Amino acid sequence: MSKVELGRLVIAIGFAACVTSVVIMVTGLFRRNIGLLRLGGRFIPVLAVSGLAAAAVMEWALISHDFSVRYVAENNATTTPLLYTIAGLWASLEGSILLWSLVLCVHLLALWWKHRRHRDDPLVSWALVVTVVVATFFFALMLGPANPFRGIDGPVPLEGRGPNPLLQNHPLMAVHPPMLYLGYVGFTVPFAFAIAALVTGRVGEGWIAETRRTTLIAWGFLTAGIALGAWWSYEVLGWGGYFAWDPVENASLLPWLTATAFLHSLMVQERRGMLRVWNLSLLIATFALTILGTFLTRSGVVVSVHAFSESSLGPALLGFTAAVSLAGIGLIAWRADRLASSTQISSPLSRDAAYMMNNLIFAAIAFVVLLGTTFPLLAEAVTGDQLSVGEPYFVRMSAPLGLAVLFLMAVAPNLPWRTTTTEVLRRRLRVPAIVAFVTLAAVVVAGARGISQVVTFALAAFTLSAIGQQVTTAVSARRRARSERLTTALTRTISGNRRLYGGLIVHVGVVLVAVALAAS
Repeated sequence: MSKVELGRLVIAIGFAACVTSVVIMVTGLFRRNIGLLRLGGRFIPVLAVSGLAAAAVMEWALISHDFSVRYVAENNATTTPLLYTIAGLWASLEGSILLWSLVLCVHLLALWWKHRRHRDDPLVSWALVVTVVVATFFFALMLGPANPFRGIDGPVPLEGRGPNPLLQNHPLMAVHPPMLYLGYVGFTVPFAFAIAALVTGRVGEGWIAETRRTTLIAWGFLTAGIALGAWWSYEVLGWGGYFAWDPVENASLLPWLTATAFLHSLMVQERRGMLRVWNLSLLIATFALTILGTFLTRSGVVVSVHAFSESSLGPALLGFTAAVSLAGIGLIAWRADRLASSTQISSPLSRDAAYMMNNLIFAAIAFVVLLGTTFPLLAEAVTGDQLSVGEPYFVRMSAPLGLAVLFLMAVAPNLPWRTTTTEVLRRRLRVPAIVAFVTLAAVVVAGARGISQVVTFALAAFTLSAIGQQVTTAVSARRRARSERLTTALTRTISGNRRLYGGLIVHVGVVLVAVALAAS
């Protein structure tokens, strides 16, 4: 059996396993038949192994330089170094869809195994169904317009074209795309639990525990992917920079923004039982934006060094994005009575109010980026005129919002939940404010004149000193607790909040990025 036939066979098996699993599990859910749920779940390892096998066959074809596979002939050559031969899996359109399916199969298998003792739980079962439906869509693409195992018409060439020179002149091309995909595809799992919570009506705080860690992992991979892409752009493309507001760059930034907003607002829901509709909307928007980003990259509708050539995938991806968005909106409207919260923001000087403002700013940045990215496409579709939205628009619109985020990063962690007094706030922020004013004066004396630049340095100092003050206070409290031999539980409360300190470390990283942007 040739690699073309073997590849098509495993993809067909994977697609059949997807459809069978969905039909049986949905039937079991509606009939409340545990036996059917378990039977449908047994097809998940089959489809996962099929996805892994398809990727393995393609890598085998690439490494062995089997030019009877059209994808290999168009993206590989006998002279291509081994590293870039392996990375050829994601060098073109069909391979990128295959990589997406591979990562999704890994996530799906991990989800199925993690909840092996709770597969009878409707919440888990519906989450599995939603994830398998997404897998079904991508397997269908590989059976149709994005088939990576097409054969060569005519004689098999002795040599292939080789990959695009830009894709084989830096080792980061072997790391940057998989990192992005691990982030992109990872958001499928929290999205699936959000849909499952809406379908089952269990829209309280229980489903949050199932999504926080997976969202954080996906967000971490996406962050790393964007950073590595910026590094690659700086060294390879000759832009003299690391981010040019390219449409494909923006496509990866959009879900990062909404996921960041969700990671902040879910703390409000966990603590106060608020923002249920907002959090569900953010997760649905994050997943929809990953599909929209896939559309922008793989449909050929945008001109970009990152984008693939024109293909027939556009309508399918755009239709899937619309279906995801409409299903999410419809389910939220259906469960509106259960999503209402009796708790309200009690004071504008509170951490919950600050987190809400933070979310609104992130949403505003996402809207600015989305509008600037899609407006030329909409204008061309309506008027036929080709327009472009350049860097000045994005910088002018997003810079003030970015400065507001810096300010809130310093203020929000110093605010208590529910309410506080101006005296408490003044006492907590007095030292950071002094440091900020001293820094502002110093950079002006040093020659800085741009308002955004000066304000960024001042806010960076304000934020870093506020973080330092928080850590110092926590360390002092820990020492005092030990010296006074307070209870173990109290000591753990004071010093063991790893989530808080992890967030502060991330905030330091964001401040460094802001300073780098202002300095360059």
